[in-house]
Amino acid sequence: MLVAAKGIVLHHFNYSETSVIAKIYTDLFGLQSYIIKGVRKSKARNKLSLLEHLSLIEIVAYHKNNTGGIKTVKEIKSIYRFQTIPFDIIKSSIALFVNEIIYKSLKEEERNSALFDFLFHAIQILDVTHEKYNNFHLIFMLQYSKYLGFFPRNNFDVQHSYFNLNEGKFQLSSPLDSEYISLPYSEILNRMLTSNFEQLPEIEISSLQRRYLLEKLILFYQLHVDNFGKINSHKILQEVL
Repeated sequence: MLVAAKGIVLHHFNYSETSVIAKIYTDLFGLQSYIIKGVRKSKARNKLSLLEHLSLIEIVAYHKNNTGGIKTVKEIKSIYRFQTIPFDIIKSSIALFVNEIIYKSLKEEERNSALFDFLFHAIQILDVTHEKYNNFHLIFMLQYSKYLGFFPRNNFDVQHSYFNLNEGKFQLSSPLDSEYISLPYSEILNRMLTSNFEQLPEIEISSLQRRYLLEKLILFYQLHVDNFGKINSHKILQEVL
């Protein structure tokens, strides 16, 4: 059955002399692997440039009901062309990091419209935001955790100022057997938990604070996502920021 679907490109690797296999998160089928034949030819109908990280595309592919494995793409086209991400070193570094976070945490091989819409629009927001987007990746990680099922409990107050990374909530004292975030970083985390992408300009933190929170949020994901593994792209991001 030939089906058209929207997709977010997460990864691709060479397969044979002229083809690639791509991991694409789709609106209709969740995370899928597709073989795209002939895409590496100089005069290919389907352009390899459409398979860059986080590219927003539409594919026409062959799907059989209730079958796994690799599907075949007949046609690819862009449905949103980036205006700034490829030309802004900070944005491109953020995009590379966000892509790695998604790729290492997203396991769903089934339809999830809410998650797809969140990711699709978050990528667009990064592209169109023109100022004070240095904290985009932090807000993204917190908002994305809602869809993965471990969004932190927002119970911060004067008595609950230690954020327990294992439990995902604020508590009275530092845990003896768990990783945690304490003041003043836990207060910043609390502000971010109630913020969205539109409120990015209102979040003022230093480079040191940003670096610390990034390391802790990566650990938070490692504690809550099975086989999440090591993140590499954040080192580039830290240097750029």
